[in-house]
Amino acid sequence: MSTNEYALRPVGYVRSTLRSRDDAPRQGDEGAPSATIELDPALRAGLTGIEPGAELILLTWFHQARRDALTTHPRNDPSQPITGVFATRSPDRPNPIGLHRVRVLSVGESSLAVEPLEAIDGTPIVDIKPVWRGAADPGS
Repeated sequence: MSTNEYALRPVGYVRSTLRSRDDAPRQGDEGAPSATIELDPALRAGLTGIEPGAELILLTWFHQARRDALTTHPRNDPSQPITGVFATRSPDRPNPIGLHRVRVLSVGESSLAVEPLEAIDGTPIVDIKPVWRGAADPGS
């Protein structure tokens, strides 16, 4: 492997009622449903310390995204000027990493119920991180 490439292994997958990109809101606070994160059972000890009510940042891999997109109309609105993807939250980008702030509803043995989550069913979870109080809001 080249030193310019990195391998990621999903830690889990999203289970959601959202089945397609067309079903998903653009952001979690735009009507996204609750969802379940099914963690790889070998990694379940990593959930230790996560409690209902906790806020987390989920990093996802937008597996259905276009990876060749460099420009877009923000929010797919043709009335908006063409903008570079690095200045937008578009899922279509060279490395389609999603960033989602969620609240934990419940913790299972190797799962989390969270809300709101706009990622579609089957989306790989790259990592899970706690929200630090006083940290900048990644959703803004």
